[in-house]
Amino acid sequence: MAGLLLRPVTLAGRTASSRVLFGPHETNLGAGRAFSPAHVAHYARRAAGGAGVVVTETASVHPGDWPYERAPLAAECGPGWADVVAACRPHGTLVLAGLGHAGVQGCSAHSQTVLWAPSRVADVVSRELPMAMEQAELDAVVAGFRAAAALAVQSDVDGVEVDAGAISLLRQAHSGLTNLRDDAYGDDRLLLTRQVLAAVRDELGPGRVLSLRLSCDELAPWGGITPEEALDQVAELSPLVDLLVVVRGGPYSVDAYRPDRHTAPGFNRELCAAVRVVSVAPVVLQGSVVDPATAEAALAGGVCDAVEMTRALIADAELVATLRAGGAPRPCVLCNQECRVRDPRNPVVSCVGDPVAAPLSGVQVPRRPFSDPTRATRARNAVVVGGGPAGLEAARVLADGGVQVRLLERAPQLGGLARVAVGFAPLVDWLEQQCRRLGVELVTGCEVGPGELVGAAVVLATGSVPAPRGVAGDAPWFTAAEVLAGAPVSGPVLVHDPVGGPVGVAVAEHLAAAGRPVAVVTADPVVGAQLGRTGDLAAANTRLQQAGVRRELSTLLRSAGGGVAVLENRYTGQRREVACAAVVDCGHRLPDHTLDVPGAVRVGDCVAPRTVAEAVREGRRAAQAVVAA
Repeated sequence: MAGLLLRPVTLAGRTASSRVLFGPHETNLGAGRAFSPAHVAHYARRAAGGAGVVVTETASVHPGDWPYERAPLAAECGPGWADVVAACRPHGTLVLAGLGHAGVQGCSAHSQTVLWAPSRVADVVSRELPMAMEQAELDAVVAGFRAAAALAVQSDVDGVEVDAGAISLLRQAHSGLTNLRDDAYGDDRLLLTRQVLAAVRDELGPGRVLSLRLSCDELAPWGGITPEEALDQVAELSPLVDLLVVVRGGPYSVDAYRPDRHTAPGFNRELCAAVRVVSVAPVVLQGSVVDPATAEAALAGGVCDAVEMTRALIADAELVATLRAGGAPRPCVLCNQECRVRDPRNPVVSCVGDPVAAPLSGVQVPRRPFSDPTRATRARNAVVVGGGPAGLEAARVLADGGVQVRLLERAPQLGGLARVAVGFAPLVDWLEQQCRRLGVELVTGCEVGPGELVGAAVVLATGSVPAPRGVAGDAPWFTAAEVLAGAPVSGPVLVHDPVGGPVGVAVAEHLAAAGRPVAVVTADPVVGAQLGRTGDLAAANTRLQQAGVRRELSTLLRSAGGGVAVLENRYTGQRREVACAAVVDCGHRLPDHTLDVPGAVRVGDCVAPRTVAEAVREGRRAAQAVVAA
């Protein structure tokens, strides 16, 4: 497997070590608007892990473009680009400097100036109305790309990638949705992009790679770029570049660029195949390609010449090296919970399965090649109680550090709540596989007492227990875990979701798919309000409405029984009754403190309700402390 994926590829006379591309993405690693040492470490890990091409985070080519707080500015990126090249080139990795301008999709709150756009069309998300660019602004954009490319060449990059993707001024110029001009730039919507590419090529010369990230479907067929129109654009633009990355997305579909697991992986496959027939330049497939088998099939089937696997490489920086060694890379579960960071909180890019993927998280994990036979076995032994994500990660890191490990789990299978949580089973399977590979003794179906844990380092990952019901009435009461594990529930069902996270949405969808009448009780104006961070909020509420799931706006569930539930608004005091044959509680669970072992380290849900990322991070830190002791 992955034979074609691992082969070198030559672009503009420069050879990349593999056909795997690590694409541009927000990181929040910047030092001001410059690249930081954390950026360098972030890219260097992927280069050391076998990525053939690294495209750095898209840098704005004009100071008036400031799309998010830590967005790089090309004029300040020279030293950072040079450091990235120095760190990546020894591994045979090509480094392309990502360059772009967000146009109307930028943020005037940061730039403190008016947004630029081809025409006066308000942004769909911010509703801000931009100024229509005059010739002076158009010339400034072209000059900005030229100056950025010149600086990139001075930094000895292998090339440049120009962004005309989902969030870009150039795509806005290409589209009938956002380009309503009546001048030459309206008659020829590709004119600005051709001018930009010509300016960048002048600076790069023939010996460096010029790549174009091109949105070939805005998913707005009433006026946007369609796949058919994109083929004409590709025919005109591809002779001007050395590499073409096929993406989708536009003003009405930004979330379609890197969607979560509800969109099938490899979703751009057909679009990319059609583009490749027309393109003069080699073509890259982008679009939730996280499985090496999917990438290999696309290459073997003539869909593309290379594959972008950005989120897969965030999940496992050593993905290519692991494949070369015959191992199984850590899977990306397409949850977008830690890697989607264009967010006012400025979280650092990371992954639920590898939450120290970002160097700024403060934890450095020692890495060994997959087949390293030199792992020393320590005389010390450790016991991990609990086989959820926190316990499995603790056991994995302990064993990898040479500690003899027993993992004890009272359930008949490993994985805890993550085993039944929609989408996380592949990560749990991988953790279990790695524990077995490293020689961890895995024991399931056993109860443990404090006396059995004497003489060993102990990590308690015993998870959580359901919170007290706290509601009057005799209606059957289920936990989210029980329902997702297949407990029979008859309707009409009330899904009580005071958290507003993905669990309530998953339970509602699960029950609706089984034909149950479902209502979600929430205090938020929409169901699953926390999904705004992962990009699935609008799509989730659309799916629920299409499935017939109702939203019941309420702050309190007072009682449930006799076929009805009583809901109360604590602010108005108003009460009302809704049909209810059963309740599913999607609120927080409570830590399980039944096992008290002096000196043990507690991790995961037995400390407080945790996300998968937090559980894995805590399990890892606890294990590292034992290994270092």
